[in-house]
Amino acid sequence: MLSRALILAAWLASMLLTMPAWAEAPTRHALVLDNGERTHTIQIEVAETPQQRSRGLMERDSLPVDAGMLFLYGTEQSATSAYWMYRTRIPLDIAFIDEGGVIRSLRTMSPCRAESSSRCPVYPAGARFRAALEANAGYFAERGIEVGDRVELAPWIAAP
Repeated sequence: MLSRALILAAWLASMLLTMPAWAEAPTRHALVLDNGERTHTIQIEVAETPQQRSRGLMERDSLPVDAGMLFLYGTEQSATSAYWMYRTRIPLDIAFIDEGGVIRSLRTMSPCRAESSSRCPVYPAGARFRAALEANAGYFAERGIEVGDRVELAPWIAAP
């Protein structure tokens, strides 16, 4: 009987140690958006490494209503920089935000179910940006958030 318990314990330990990273609950932080009349708080995951930014919200079946992902860059990105939706299953809005926290561009992006990334459309920023915020499609419009509104980036990047 003892050997079965040891085998079961060893199996359970190996399963826990090899559990994929995506199975862990993501760390979320509060991010405040201000449209001049009202503030809104969204719970975000932060993607600041190249690997985190590359993975983004891929392979997820849903995103909580008031949740999103903030992509941070060490330097300002060009207006021609683009996002894509390869292996992303949920429609998303994206706000491109300058160093001062001002939303410079908004886009809505559709899931891409193509077998090859080259067959997915790209969504250029259309404005220089230092951060990008992805949320469920319709999030910004439903809250009256538009180009020119502000996002509190101070916890993550220094003011210009």
